[in-house]
Formats: sequence, structure tokens, C-alpha cells
Amino acid sequence: MPDADGDEQVGVVQDLGWGRLVFGQTYDDPDQFGNALRAEGSGRRDIGMYLDAEHVFVALHPQEFFIDPSFTYRIDLTKPLEFEPAPVPGLSVRAVTSLADCAAINHIYLLCRMVPADVDLMWDNSQAQPHMVYLVVTDDSTGAVVGTVTGIDHAQLFGDEENGSSLWCLAVDPTLSRPGVGGLLVRSLIDEFVRRGRAQMDLSVLHDNEGAIALYERMGFSRVPVLGIKRKNAINEKLFAPAKSEEELAQLNPYARIIADEAIMRGIAVHVLDAKGGYLKLTHGGTSVVTRESLSELTNAVAMSRCDDKRVARKVVSEAGIRVPEGRTASFSAEDHEFLEKVGSVVVKPARGEQGAGITVGVTTHEDLDRAIRLAAEHHPDVLLEELCEGEDLRIVVINGKVIAAALRRPPEVVGSGDHTIRHLVEAQSRRRAAATHGESTIPVDDLTEDTVREAGWNLDDVLPLNERLTVRRTANLHTGGTIRDVTDDLNPTLAKVAIDAADAIGIPVTGIDLMVPSVEGEEYAFIEANERPGLANHEPRPTAQAFVDLLFPRTAATPWAWQPDPVEGG
Repeated sequence: MPDADGDEQVGVVQDLGWGRLVFGQTYDDPDQFGNALRAEGSGRRDIGMYLDAEHVFVALHPQEFFIDPSFTYRIDLTKPLEFEPAPVPGLSVRAVTSLADCAAINHIYLLCRMVPADVDLMWDNSQAQPHMVYLVVTDDSTGAVVGTVTGIDHAQLFGDEENGSSLWCLAVDPTLSRPGVGGLLVRSLIDEFVRRGRAQMDLSVLHDNEGAIALYERMGFSRVPVLGIKRKNAINEKLFAPAKSEEELAQLNPYARIIADEAIMRGIAVHVLDAKGGYLKLTHGGTSVVTRESLSELTNAVAMSRCDDKRVARKVVSEAGIRVPEGRTASFSAEDHEFLEKVGSVVVKPARGEQGAGITVGVTTHEDLDRAIRLAAEHHPDVLLEELCEGEDLRIVVINGKVIAAALRRPPEVVGSGDHTIRHLVEAQSRRRAAATHGESTIPVDDLTEDTVREAGWNLDDVLPLNERLTVRRTANLHTGGTIRDVTDDLNPTLAKVAIDAADAIGIPVTGIDLMVPSVEGEEYAFIEANERPGLANHEPRPTAQAFVDLLFPRTAATPWAWQPDPVEGG
């Protein structure tokens, strides 16, 4: 089969960094096609496409290969395209222009739990391989890469007789608050291949990815009888040999599932004790440990009780020399209002509780203080009043005395379309957050949301102007729609030490230390609380689950990893 220069191309393989595409139509001998797939590297996910009689090949090699449980969709590029994606204000699509773009693409892959790619290889492909197309979506205001898609021009690569092309690796930052980015990327790639004169474009999508399938069908794609072939390796195992407990594993929330997946990958037996509660029993050799998400038997009752009562945590870390905001236990009397007068603005929260329930931030009036105290008391009779410290909400995950991840948590916000009400935008963003977090994160449309919107000068039924950003809740808790941005590489060594010292003072091996900071690169901070069960899945791609399982089963650990200070600044 000749390529664009008229040279015969046999045995065509394209490396994409996360794995290789083996083009079956370029092989006369199926055994050679099989040998190409057998050359798959460790930690990679190769896929063979377009082999004639795929089912026969797999039937003859059932121990080595399997049919990928995906559908292949195709769109005819010779006909007028009827689907026109809605514009996404504030975002632009362009080709990759730097190595930094490729690193950003890889980061999105990791956020989407995809196999990561070789950044240098992607960059080389984009510059030296005209048949490779790498597109990114960027935020016009920040320049950040928030989505990506990869395309392959089959005609340029190997002179495809069908004059075809294909789409791979469509991925969008799951924290993005704007809809329509996937459709924008797909249409942009279609336009590129139409410009090149290609006759068709294919893509592969997992059979149960209902949202993506619906998008493709709306765009005019149709299913075609093309099957993918993969090797039976550890990465693919759940696709060809679901575990007996897969049904139970599927019921776990992301915070327990990430631990179960890490354990299974290491050969640690996982028994689901209570899927709804996130309880697991992990067994390796003669050792068994019961966990509830990131809480394990290694966290003793004293440490847990210190985290459970925010007043106790404040006292313990304060005695260790860590700064805490001024605070008091509400007395439901005039003294509470005197405290408000003294500090000017307060945070009101239940003394015991989690996931942001009952918290009101930025109370400045006596009327609002009474209301906030009543709300907090609905969740626990003891209520804590704290001086409001300005800054950003920083979560630092400490495991076994080491900082593994750090992230800024931000309150949920919506971006105006110029056509939709704030209520509609909040509900739409809540659905996207729920989809991205398997239902763990949603934005309640309640009194707190209504108050936050009203304080910004709006009502829920107002239409938010185009590109106007509006914060709709004061707290940054992920369970109420907040988002998270990794800042591990920017963390000041002083803040890292504060988190480690706080965990040590409490006596807890796994914790999420919450600080309010003016900047993650500075040294100023105020300790807010310690969480005895931090959500490790929120910090992917940082190796939080790996560090947690290392702690439980150190003999299964690979190369240790933890945050390290800059060698110049941190010594």
C-alpha cells in the first residue's frame, strides 16, 4: 500500500506515546500483525485496528489477545456536515505549538484517568510527522490548555486506499465549567481532515460511554463493523477478565475505588466489606488491613478524635507552634456578637462534621451570624466561630510524614452565556461536576447558594452576561461543587513543614491539612482543620493512592515518591 510519496508501506505502526496503533490493513500476514502487538512495551496500551477477520485472529490466539469492547464510529467527510457545535465563548482551538502544550495534554490525560503519554514523543510527532494532528483548546483569559484531541491522516501515513483518517485521545479537563468543548474539538478535527480532502474519519469509543456515543451520533457518526484488538496485559485486564467482585468494585465511590485499583495492581487481595460505606479488607501474605477510603487501622482512635472535633485539632496544633485563627465556641449569647465585632468577619461551622455541611463563610452582620449559628447547630450542637482569614483554601495531603500532594480548592463558579439564567447555569455545572466525580460533587441550589448569588448583586433567575464569572457558593468543599487545582510543584517549603508538623502533632499517618494562604509560594498561613479521611482521588495524578498502599504494605512499594523542596530554596 503506497504512502503519500508513492512508496509501498507494509506493517505500519504509529507510536502515540501512551501506546502504538498497529494498522492491520498494511499486513499481508496476520502472524506479523500479531508479532507487532507482542512488541508492546511495559505500561503501554497498544491497539490493532482494521485487520481483516479480527474475530478469527483472536479465536486462534485466545490466551494472548482479545477484542476491545468498543464501538468504531465513522463519519463521511464527502457529504455536507449538518452538525454545527454551539460556540464556546472564551475558548479557542489551535494546533500544538510547544513542548509545554504536550505536557499540558499529558496532565489532562492523567486527570481523566487515561494512560499517560511520552511528552517528548508527542512533541516530535507534532513537528516531524505531517500525518499527526494534535489540537488543544485553550482558555482565552489564562492561556491554559483545557482540552485536547489527536488525529491521524491515514492517506499521508500509508496511502490508505479508503482515503481515511481517525480521531484518538479526546480529553477535556474534568474541572472545566463550560459545556460543549468535546464537540468543538471533534468538529475542529473534522474540519482539518475535510481541508485535507479526506473521505472519512473513524473513532473508537467504549461501549458503555453513553455520553460520548450520544455526542458522536448527534454529529453524524455511524457505527461500522471495525473491531480493535489488544493484548491481554495488566492495564487491559478489567476489559477482558472482569474480577469476580467487579460488580462490588463498581459500587465503590472514587475515593475507595482508587485504593482498590492500586492494591489489585500490586497483587493485594481486595475484599469489599461495604461498598456504600467504602470499607475494604486488603490482604497480602499474612497481613490484612481494613480501610474506609483513606482511613485505616493505622489511624488510632486518639488521632481520629482530634480531627473529628475541630476545637481539639486547633488546640493540639496551636500547642505545637502552628498558627490558628482566633476563635471560640458559640455560646448562643451576646458574646458571640461581641466576637464578631472584634474580628469583623467570621466563619461559622459545626465543631464536628465533614464535607462542608453547615458551614457559612464571611459572616459580617449580626442577623447573618444568628442565622449561620442556627444552620451549624442543625448539624452539631457545638458550633465554632473563627476569625475569617483571607486567602486561598490549600489542602496538603501528608502520608507517613511526607507531603504527597497539595492543591488549591476553589468555590464553584459559573460562566455566563448571555442566554441562560444563573439557576440554569448552576444546574448544568452541577451535572457536569457530578459526571466528572461519579456523583461525589454537586452544587446544591439552597439558601447558601441563593445568598451568595444575591450578595454578588444577582438573583438565581437573572441571565448572566456573556463570559461573566460568578462564584455561587462561599466554601470550596468538593462535595458542594468546588474545584481543585494541583499546586504541589509550587508549594513553599515552610507550608510543607507546617503540614507535616501538624500531622505529627495530631499523631495521624494519613491526613489532609487545610490551610488558608495568601499564596502557595509564600510563608504566611492559618491552620483551619485536619481531615482524617482525605479524598485521595481528588489529587490525581499525584501518587496519593500509591503512597497510601505503600504505608499499609511497604514490601509492595516501588520507588518512593514525595514532594521535595527546590534544592536552591529549600536546601
